[in-house]
Amino acid sequence: MAGRKQWWALAVLVLPVLLISVDMTVLGFALPFLSEDLAPTGAEQLWIVDIYSFMLAGLLVLMGTLGDRIGRRKLLLMGAAAFGAASVLAAFSTSAFMLIIARALLGVGGATLMPSTLSLIRSIFLDPRQRRIAIGVWSAGFSGGMAVGPVLGGWLLEHFRWGSVFLINVPVMLVLLVVGPFVLPEARDPKPGRFDPLSALLSLAAMLPVVYGIKLIAEDGFGLKAAISVLLGLALGVVFIRRQNHLDEPMLDLKLFSNRAFSASVVTNMLGVFAMVGLLFLVPQYLQLVLGLTPVVAALWMLPATVAGVAGALLAAWLAKRIRVSVLVSGGLLVAAVGFLALTQVSAGGGLAYVVVSFTLLGGGVALSETLTNDLVVSAAPAERAGAASAISETGFELGGALGTAILGSVATAVYRAGLPEGTAEAARDTLGGAVATAHQLDPAQGQALLTSAREAFTQGMHVTAWAGVAVLVYTGIQAFVLLNRKKDSVVRIS
Repeated sequence: MAGRKQWWALAVLVLPVLLISVDMTVLGFALPFLSEDLAPTGAEQLWIVDIYSFMLAGLLVLMGTLGDRIGRRKLLLMGAAAFGAASVLAAFSTSAFMLIIARALLGVGGATLMPSTLSLIRSIFLDPRQRRIAIGVWSAGFSGGMAVGPVLGGWLLEHFRWGSVFLINVPVMLVLLVVGPFVLPEARDPKPGRFDPLSALLSLAAMLPVVYGIKLIAEDGFGLKAAISVLLGLALGVVFIRRQNHLDEPMLDLKLFSNRAFSASVVTNMLGVFAMVGLLFLVPQYLQLVLGLTPVVAALWMLPATVAGVAGALLAAWLAKRIRVSVLVSGGLLVAAVGFLALTQVSAGGGLAYVVVSFTLLGGGVALSETLTNDLVVSAAPAERAGAASAISETGFELGGALGTAILGSVATAVYRAGLPEGTAEAARDTLGGAVATAHQLDPAQGQALLTSAREAFTQGMHVTAWAGVAVLVYTGIQAFVLLNRKKDSVVRIS
């Protein structure tokens, strides 16, 4: 592609990333309104948040491989249409179950977007330096969405029904559908080989029982049903891997994992997002339901974190010319760990400054780290396998995010429930939003007592989650330094 057209194509490819990050952050701010309108149980609330990421994680490998076969641009545009339609369904949901279904369909559509954008960047930008800059812009778009989403979503929540936060997806998808065919080149594997439906089925069948088992453990503790579900999923995963090893044309090329830069980058992304997204589930609720901020004001206080994220992503390419990638990736994660440490100092009575400092360090550190690891991932694979390689990376990313919400969110919920007095109404025990709604139905003294205990219990749950984030990010930073610290931070192609 000509130089100028390359950058126009990049601008279009940033749109889906912007949208996905908007969708992720807006939902956190909408949760208090969802709790009041749809009255979801604690389990339903977690499903509303993370069914999207689990569907993504289950389908990304399939969609990445499909894009290599039918064309990445074609798959991207098909996914954009599906995502827009599912957004409308979510916006007008009338029950928690309906919203869960809509979020699942959003996950199906979204599974086509992320690997398609990253693999198209790999195909469009052949020069390694330009590609690293392009991935920095792509990552900055993700961070930028975290700023646009809460502010726009907060304004919508103050003036319209909560469903309006999903409708902001529609115009973005329309722009992509109209402009994309003119500026995006088609790219596919010239020799894609035979598509294996059984591998596609196994990849999803291995994921869902594990997810279901984790849910059961989070809700009811470890039991026989949960153990059987997890073991079934793991067994199907082993069958899937064995099948890939024996196929001449596998859906998932396991040879990619023999490249240390590739495998270390995928694991680093997964663990980093695991810690970060678990916190994104809690902090918007803390700002609104504990500190009493309006959605717009809460979103504005998170803007410094987004600025830091954009700066970290854009500086990554410049810093990588002067500092070893292993040092930058590890350093970014350790800076993010310090951000989590700051969050352990918040209290039910205040702590806004700690939240701002925490998210600023977290945003800058994670953006710097993941811009570089994404570059390592797409550079490790041959161009014809870019879709599959990007899908593996995004699978780790989305699985980490979904597990972070499910596991850390469930831990925080367990701490929250344990901190409430005996005899607290079940609705108040389910969620902090439920506690606020219940308090409004009581006399002022009883309502204030419930709010005080609920806010303190929720804050304790945040503390536990923050300490878990510190541990995960410190470990991940050390691991990344060890695995990526080679004599030369170049990437070896997989034949």
